[in-house]
Amino acid sequence: MTTAPFPLTWLYVPGDRPRVVAKALASGTDVVVIDLEDAVAPDRKDYARAATAELLTRSQPVPVHVRINALDTPWAAADLQALVPLPGLDGLRLPKVTSPEDIRRLAARTTALPLYALLESALGIEHAYAIAAAHPALRGISLGEADLRADLGVRDDIGLDWSRSRIVVAARAAGLAPPPQSVHPDTRDLGGLAASCAHGRALGFLGRAAIHPRQLPIIERAYLPTEAELEQAERVIKAATTEQGAQALPDGSFIDAAVVAAARRTLSLTDRR
Repeated sequence: MTTAPFPLTWLYVPGDRPRVVAKALASGTDVVVIDLEDAVAPDRKDYARAATAELLTRSQPVPVHVRINALDTPWAAADLQALVPLPGLDGLRLPKVTSPEDIRRLAARTTALPLYALLESALGIEHAYAIAAAHPALRGISLGEADLRADLGVRDDIGLDWSRSRIVVAARAAGLAPPPQSVHPDTRDLGGLAASCAHGRALGFLGRAAIHPRQLPIIERAYLPTEAELEQAERVIKAATTEQGAQALPDGSFIDAAVVAAARRTLSLTDRR
């Protein structure tokens, strides 16, 4: 099982709740992320790891990633030993990454398994590009906003926008896909989720992590192109196939190679509509 080129929804579920994991696999999300870290109490770590390992002995209908425990804990080594060889594991999400060395050490142990780094501290943000460019096995970076908010002492949401933009720029500079947004923690605040997704899209994010299936359609709707955006993308592509170099469309909008690339990405999402 491989991840779609542009997954829009990443549903996190606790690793010690197999029934919830089973529901997540049937939820319609693009990626299920089994969480062995924050969502699992210390006395449940062994059970969560064993339950996850049993699931990953076989392929699943959607890609399954696992967020292992922080790399400086003894649980992380046990997670890697138990899970990395299993055929149902499509990626590892690494919490609290602060340096490119964290990525390189993991890549040496995981035989090119796709890795995804979570940057959750001021130090991680400071090293964002170095982390993003650390190793070919790293396929994406994203924010862990709850931990970052605490580390920075930020109360207002706008206080995270610089870090958000830094992550987007670092990912693209390293040739990675645009990162997904961090979770919206209030699972009943769907209006707030929609507004937050619109803001994240404006910052350059693509898709979002979720913690409840009810959040999935809100995220997908926010990140899918509108009819007007699709029509504009089609006009750009049509013009690019008939003319060479920079030009202006009849409506006055200017297009060049960068605009064409953005239009192609927009059209790549059409099969999800």
